[in-house]
Amino acid sequence: MTIHITSAQAFWFLPFVTPICLWVIWSDLRSMKIPNKSVLALIAVFALIGLFALPLADYPWRWLYLLIVLTIGILANAAGLMGAGDSKFLAAAAPFIDPGDLALIGMIFATNMVACYVTHRIVKHSPLRAMAPTWASWSSGNKFPMGFALGSSLVIYLGLGAAFGQ
Repeated sequence: MTIHITSAQAFWFLPFVTPICLWVIWSDLRSMKIPNKSVLALIAVFALIGLFALPLADYPWRWLYLLIVLTIGILANAAGLMGAGDSKFLAAAAPFIDPGDLALIGMIFATNMVACYVTHRIVKHSPLRAMAPTWASWSSGNKFPMGFALGSSLVIYLGLGAAFGQ
């Protein structure tokens, strides 16, 4: 499978996106919430770094992807299919994805979702849980902190793009 994002684009985004995604992962595991500030930070990174990383002709189109994904996310949230934080994070992450990589990001997310879910459930029922005994995700019943899978999927995508992109 070809990766359409260029290595240069991924290298521009990766050092700025990674700490925000780690914040999203930690926050969602800890409190089952993705902070609005993290979503705004991700949008700010795209607004600034996107100007340097992307061809000028592509830059405005990526903003359109944010609006499309936000609209779909709002509808999915209203239907009870996903949390509001997850919807907002997906919208903020959308401009970082090259449109030619939609199938790739889908495969990354699907595989990573399973890995994150299994990892979360194993740690939840193991002595490792004592390292963070107050995390809300341990006692959230059947709910899963999707920020764990969403944030790590974006980092994996950009990492693969940096290593193997065009």
